[in-house]
Amino acid sequence: MEYQSLVTIVPWQFIFTIINLFIQVLIFKKLLFKPINSIIEKRQKLADEKIRDAADAQAKADALKSQYEQGIADAKSQATQIIQDAQKEASARAEEVVRQAQEQAVLLKSKAEAEIAQERRKAVNDAKDEIGGLAMDIAGKVVEKEIHEEDHRKLIDEFIEKVGDAS
Repeated sequence: MEYQSLVTIVPWQFIFTIINLFIQVLIFKKLLFKPINSIIEKRQKLADEKIRDAADAQAKADALKSQYEQGIADAKSQATQIIQDAQKEASARAEEVVRQAQEQAVLLKSKAEAEIAQERRKAVNDAKDEIGGLAMDIAGKVVEKEIHEEDHRKLIDEFIEKVGDAS
């Protein structure tokens, strides 16, 4: 039974142990827990502030990204518009060149036709002058000699040959 004396509780010793425990808890609470809690709170605030700064930076980055994408889209639309304008201008210039070429062709054609008509009139006038001269020659020959039917045919054949040579 000796063992039982080792396990017994001494009331005063128990009370002092409990009081000692409470004092240690109060000391730890005052000296350790408050500074540790304040350090933890400071770190929590710092972490929250960094998270908030990161979120603000992310928002700014997103805004810049959307602004950049909008700028790229605007640049693409401007490039497309410039290309379309250039194509329209090139088409208009091509049509203008074709129109001018057609006008020049019509002008050259009408000028050529006028020259041809003038040359034709000149040729007809020359032919008339030649025919008139031949008629005078024939009339002179007719007056010189008496026309027989055979002479008359010779004169007509001669006249036709000269007219054929003149044209």
